Amino acid sequence: MIIDTHIHENKYSFDSFIDLKKATDIAKLIGLDAICITNHDNNYLRKDIGDSAKINGILVIVGAEILTYQGDILVFGLKDIPQEKLHAEELLSLVKKNNGVAIAAHPFRNNNRGLENHLHEVSHLLSGVESFNGSTYAYHNLYAYATATELNLPSLGASDAHVIDKIGTYATKFYSTIRDHKDFIEAIKTKNFHPVMRREGKYIDLDYSYESIISTTKATTITRQ
Repeated sequence: MIIDTHIHENKYSFDSFIDLKKATDIAKLIGLDAICITNHDNNYLRKDIGDSAKINGILVIVGAEILTYQGDILVFGLKDIPQEKLHAEELLSLVKKNNGVAIAAHPFRNNNRGLENHLHEVSHLLSGVESFNGSTYAYHNLYAYATATELNLPSLGASDAHVIDKIGTYATKFYSTIRDHKDFIEAIKTKNFHPVMRREGKYIDLDYSYESIISTTKATTITRQ
């Protein structure tokens, strides 16, 4: 299954221009099997569709992107999002207590919202690193991949889309059958996945070389993400 694990929709993320139904239309068109909606500091979408739902034949999984004092973290399986800002280790411990999973979002993006070298401090509590983010410069993605490899953490790919044409620029290929949010969390825990890139209308495995990624990726203008 190929899943874009980081998308924002416009009902509960004020900086997104993506309608949820349109997101599923595009996901289906470009060959995604599922998308994760990870709005900023909330999972209010759960009120509308539950923890996960099939919409237009696409599995939609609800998580959240939470800004800690050290940087952004994607969380899944945490029903009650903290109302106050936490340190990364506090949030990660809370996710673990609730049997969820947490992924470092765009850790080296140049907007002071990534964990950066704090990855080393909290790696034991992370389930993975979003090494390939479609709204981050290629060389920052490569730095994230190198650090994830150093820390023996699995890498994921995701678009971090706030506009419709960014959906699916990067994604993650899972080798498990994922039917709902519970399956997704368990699949993350197995580490049986890897990042992929959409190129010329299909998803290809990344060879992780700087030259390859630079030649197939264009740096994007970054808004509030």
